[in-house]
Amino acid sequence: MSKRHPNPRLAKIHRNYTVEEVAGVFGVHRNTVREWVKRGLPTSDDRRPMLILGAHLVAFLRARRVKNKRTCQPGEMYCVRCRAPQVPAGDMADYLPVTATLGNLIGLCPACDTMMYRRVSLARIEQVRGKLDITLPQALLHIEKPCAGVPPHAPSQVRYTKNYQRINQLRLVRTALVWAIRDQN
Repeated sequence: MSKRHPNPRLAKIHRNYTVEEVAGVFGVHRNTVREWVKRGLPTSDDRRPMLILGAHLVAFLRARRVKNKRTCQPGEMYCVRCRAPQVPAGDMADYLPVTATLGNLIGLCPACDTMMYRRVSLARIEQVRGKLDITLPQALLHIEKPCAGVPPHAPSQVRYTKNYQRINQLRLVRTALVWAIRDQN
């Protein structure tokens, strides 16, 4: 089974490894380890079998992980489709709570028009905010009367939040922006 992000802590820094041993430790194919050598993983010498120092292996894998990190600045959210941090369209985002202290920021990517999410705690929301206009949730609205056409065994309370309305508004704005851009071109 191939692992996308091998854990560097599995390697012992005071040990030498062959290509097959590295493949066994991390659960990757031997050709993957050989590709790492081509991409800069140092070996002890040019002779066979290739010996890889554990300290060099750990340093290589950690550097590979750090290189692929994309940190978001205040006011930015990571777009999975664009694979880059983006400022949400219209500098607007909604906060949807997951727990009492933790929630998700939801915004629209201006480049590809997809939904972007960023996990944030309420304690750090001001640090993450930047210039964003964040809409916080309001109390749940309750409808106590049963709706017409609802069977009697269905619950009589229908709950909804302003956030779902806000998300639908953002989707409508996104669609309108896409059509406006297409009309201009």
